[in-house]
Amino acid sequence: MADTIIKLLKETVSSYPEAVATLSKDSEGEFVPTSYNQLYELVNAWGAGLLAYGVKRGDHLGLISENRKEWLISDLAIQGIGAVDVPRGSDSTADELKYILKHADCSIAMVEDSVQLKKILSVKKELPLLKTIVVLDEKFRKKEGQKDGVKILTFQEIMDMGREKIAKNPDFAEREFKLGKGDDLATIIYTSGTTGEPKGVMLSHRNFLYQIERIPEIIGVTAGDVWLAVLPVWHSFERIMQYVAVGTASALAYSKPVGSIMLGDMAAVRPTWMASVPRIWEAVRSGVYRKINSEGGIKKKLFYFFVAVGAAHAALLNMFRGLLPQFRKRVRWLDITISIIPLILLTPLKLLGALLVFSKIKKKLGGKFVAGISGGGALPPQVDKFYSAIGILVLEGYGLTETAPVISARIQKAPVPGTVGPPFRGTEVRVMDEHNTLLQPGEMGVLYVRGEQVMSGYYHNPEETAKVLSEDGWLNTGDLAILTHNNEIAITGRAKDTIVLLGGENIEPESIEQAIRQSEYVDQVMVVGQDQKFLAALVVPSLENLEQYAASFNIPYLAKEDLADTPEIIELLEEEIESVVNVRKGFKRFERIFRLKVMAKPFEVGRELTHSLKMRRNVISEIYKKEIKELFR
Repeated sequence: MADTIIKLLKETVSSYPEAVATLSKDSEGEFVPTSYNQLYELVNAWGAGLLAYGVKRGDHLGLISENRKEWLISDLAIQGIGAVDVPRGSDSTADELKYILKHADCSIAMVEDSVQLKKILSVKKELPLLKTIVVLDEKFRKKEGQKDGVKILTFQEIMDMGREKIAKNPDFAEREFKLGKGDDLATIIYTSGTTGEPKGVMLSHRNFLYQIERIPEIIGVTAGDVWLAVLPVWHSFERIMQYVAVGTASALAYSKPVGSIMLGDMAAVRPTWMASVPRIWEAVRSGVYRKINSEGGIKKKLFYFFVAVGAAHAALLNMFRGLLPQFRKRVRWLDITISIIPLILLTPLKLLGALLVFSKIKKKLGGKFVAGISGGGALPPQVDKFYSAIGILVLEGYGLTETAPVISARIQKAPVPGTVGPPFRGTEVRVMDEHNTLLQPGEMGVLYVRGEQVMSGYYHNPEETAKVLSEDGWLNTGDLAILTHNNEIAITGRAKDTIVLLGGENIEPESIEQAIRQSEYVDQVMVVGQDQKFLAALVVPSLENLEQYAASFNIPYLAKEDLADTPEIIELLEEEIESVVNVRKGFKRFERIFRLKVMAKPFEVGRELTHSLKMRRNVISEIYKKEIKELFR
């Protein structure tokens, strides 16, 4: 296999020149295809243009943009000529971009549009190394070539430079493409800062390609398949999906994680695959339930009945196939004996539900959907069970930015629920307790990983690197995990998120939060209680569902935001939480939520949430410290 990403692209172009590489919307909103041959020509010209402008091997270039074809062209070209891109999304604040571009020593920044240009110019005085900004949007028309000591160029200007060089010397960029090695630094991706200041994760070509080699062992993606790309393209999860597409000659259809847009695009491009974070899978499920609940009547009763049948059938089928997680060794013949008769009895009902109810949901996904891949956070059990019940395959994976990012994933042909699958072939994992004692399958501790996808370290930050990465290559993930007897991994929480009550009780908030989010009236929740006598929670409600509830019970309100302070609504949410977090559900008494604060506004990306929709617990605790303090008075 190729040892750099640009060589991987070249191999795909040689084998599948006319295969569709990207599907991007034109000004009319129609998807326009770009073949792999066309993509390579654009990458070659862009790389030649950067070289002509003076970019050298090892230079660091900022890449600030959302999902678009120009992002992929820039990424492949920058890495192809041996430079390093430093990516971030367009929803980043000016202060975030200032920190990243300065810390990463970027002399050039590529930005999506005039909005990002203004954002960076507003902090230019604190970016002495930054000399050039290139605007990617073809609609951008520059009014001046220089401002505040920064040269401003357009995407087309760099392209023209490159094409002019190639016309005189066809191998101008390709000579540089051939010089790359697997250990060359490909990118510096800054962490989202859930636990403090962002850190620059240094990833090589080999870190990514190690995973590409093993993808066929996990999923059956083939040439001509289509990926619906909805996650921020700069994020490590979507990033590896881009390279999976390049390596398999499949297509990337650029969309957005907004329900109406995403479902419309699914109908248009009929994707076979989609990688997404749990929040989006959860939102789709909630949308289905919201629609069913609003219709009511026999449709609602049939839906709930067939979901229950589907869930039972899926559980029995997993038992029959030997796909239950073995935290303790199971007796195979006993599982088969227990499951076979009820499985046979439920199968006709399962098939009837698939025909009458679930086929309509699948049709909304385009009709060709093979599987979704969930990562970037824990997939809530109720969401996982829902998709299994309705016959849509969602494969949960696990990884970190520091591992480029994939460590493990459920195998398409034999997915084990309740786990994130086995580690990639060649990747070592072990679970350790607080005394660094190796734990056995079924015992919970901190997960450590070693493999060729593990980063070389944090840029300009040897102290933080030494905290998580040992000299012999073991990375402390900071995640709590249990291994099964078949070496699958089950993630149970974050070691750093552990809440310690005054009584000394240690609590993992994630499992409690997952349980609370089962409620149709809860969108987001964060459990709090460090150094307190009991637990409390900040709850972001589903205002749409609460409006329906308020209408059903004639609860008066002026604006829907007022519902957060309505006594009847607070009582409803308290009852909802009590119904799922109690001793009968397997929680300890000290894990109950004694008080809650209902939030009028949802947590926002770039503020309370990271760009991959994870909660920034430290930021939320600081922003709402007054509200949290009042919960414990």
